Amino acid sequence: QKQKTAENRGFLGSGRLNPTDLALMTRQLATLVGAGSPVEEALSAIVRQTERPSARRIFSAIRARVMEGHALANALALFPGAFPVLYRATVGAGEQSGHLPAVLERLAEYTENHQHGQQKIMTALAYPTVLLLVAIGVVVALLRFVVPKVVEAFETLDVTLPLLTRMLIASSEFLQNYGLVLLLGIALVVTGVVWLLRKPQWQRRYHQLLLRVPIIGRLVRGINTEHFARTFSILNSSGVSVLEAMKISAEVVTNIPMRESVLSAADRVREGMPIHKALERSGYFPPMMVYLIASGEGSGRLDQMLERAAIQQERETQARLATLLSLLEPGLILFMGGIVTLIVLSIMLPVMGGMSNLMH
Repeated sequence: QKQKTAENRGFLGSGRLNPTDLALMTRQLATLVGAGSPVEEALSAIVRQTERPSARRIFSAIRARVMEGHALANALALFPGAFPVLYRATVGAGEQSGHLPAVLERLAEYTENHQHGQQKIMTALAYPTVLLLVAIGVVVALLRFVVPKVVEAFETLDVTLPLLTRMLIASSEFLQNYGLVLLLGIALVVTGVVWLLRKPQWQRRYHQLLLRVPIIGRLVRGINTEHFARTFSILNSSGVSVLEAMKISAEVVTNIPMRESVLSAADRVREGMPIHKALERSGYFPPMMVYLIASGEGSGRLDQMLERAAIQQERETQARLATLLSLLEPGLILFMGGIVTLIVLSIMLPVMGGMSNLMH
């Protein structure tokens, strides 16, 4: 037993699960526990059905911990990188209240919806990303390989090159002579920005800036509001105290100013202020959510109103994102077409000028 414990401690913090594995494991666990299986038997079945070695190792360590007599939430704490605070707190509340099957069922729905939302965003961004990369590749290829060949032909023409053509030739020569330097410079700038954003003060400034950008700011507020409301709803319905639920829900808010506003709201709630007024004071959360929370506080159905607020905010965010992407795709196509048109036009103008001189 001591050897197993030491081995499990060696796994502490070393394991991670991708969203698909986490959603699948949660659904399996909820189904088996809901059918009356003990937790250790449910975990044993999950270990047998899991194909990925890293996931099997994590579930095996959790099962060993449970077999030693520890609670499931305590066993999940072995892997904080795989099971976030929301997950562990919800499971712990379900164990303490004796409603673990119902809590796991709710948690399974949450993880599946979260995974589905991430997949939709990644799928929606895939086409514009590929289109942008293709556009950059086409322009670079034209400047690097096609334009130099055309320039050689221009030398035989006794014409004055138009400004557009001279700009194209200068761009092509710059890319040929300093292309690697430019690429290295871009890499250094990106690395420097990433390094700066890891520092709390710069990360906070960046997040504050995002909230002020007209379209991006609304998307950031919408996504974080939805995550907060849904997490708060799950924790509240699982029996977690309001103050603890607000603090845990703040951890799923990725935007730093919004997270700080939730923590400040929790402090005001501790002092006796209603939840909706504490959140309204921050100015980050939409009026509809504040109204639904106020309705939930007054009717005693806070978790239901929070869930409704999360669903309403999710729909708004998805509609806004779909509109943005629908404008982004034709915009990229027009941009790529415009660049290629300028390149072709800058090549054709001297040719047409040379033919005109020959005719005269």
